[in-house]
Amino acid sequence: MKRLVKITIANAAIVASIVVLAYFLFSDVKGLFSSILILAAVMFVIPVALVRYYESWKTKVSEDYFPQFMRDLVEAIRAGMTLPQALKSVSGNDYGHLSPYVKKLNAQLDWGIPFDKALLKFSENTRSKLIGRITSTIIESHRFGGNLTDIFESISSTAIEIERLREERKLYINSQLITGYIIFFVFLIVIIGLQKFLVPTLTEVTVGDMVAEPEEMTPQYNEMFRNLVIIQGLFAGLVIGKMAEGSVISGVKHSLILLIAGIMIYTISGFV
Repeated sequence: MKRLVKITIANAAIVASIVVLAYFLFSDVKGLFSSILILAAVMFVIPVALVRYYESWKTKVSEDYFPQFMRDLVEAIRAGMTLPQALKSVSGNDYGHLSPYVKKLNAQLDWGIPFDKALLKFSENTRSKLIGRITSTIIESHRFGGNLTDIFESISSTAIEIERLREERKLYINSQLITGYIIFFVFLIVIIGLQKFLVPTLTEVTVGDMVAEPEEMTPQYNEMFRNLVIIQGLFAGLVIGKMAEGSVISGVKHSLILLIAGIMIYTISGFV
């Protein structure tokens, strides 16, 4: 979290400097300053969102490995090991981003820290709501005298079932992903159609007492359309992430894909 705050402050300072510099240099250039403002907003959002997405991705990977960790722990306990022995045995296994937390949990038990406190710290370190709920169940059951072996077996079954439901959910999100991408590219086609066929047919445009020829307005229309593509790509990606994966942060990768594809296609269409 501290890293995110530092990145946000540094990024805000850089973007603010760019906006101030652009204001003094390009505020009189029609359309250019507004384009710089939009690009500056994207520059501010993307790095912060990428950091949040990376943290979210690490948490998701930890959740994916958690059922395997529980299975290994239950098998070790069934083999006759005590809980500290079982944890020490499985701490050498590879659980992706969950491995450091497992090793830290094992070390804390070796140092004599009570099981409840060590497990609670483990769930806090993972920053996962799913793992937090499961560990809370384990702590409460252990606190009221439950058998640890039975608790871990029950929780292991629950974690496996949750993982199965997640895999089933993945089968349904593909259609939502495809729909989101289709909507964006239909929007892009409409924008390119307006640029290619509508703008050239415009006659003189009257703005106050000034009369602008179509050739003079074309660059401004092009900049406006490009800005619309950038805005649509950014927010469409975030919406896709929310619809398909249940998290706005998960849409950052879709926003990057749509932004890059949209800008490239729109730019290339200008030369065709």
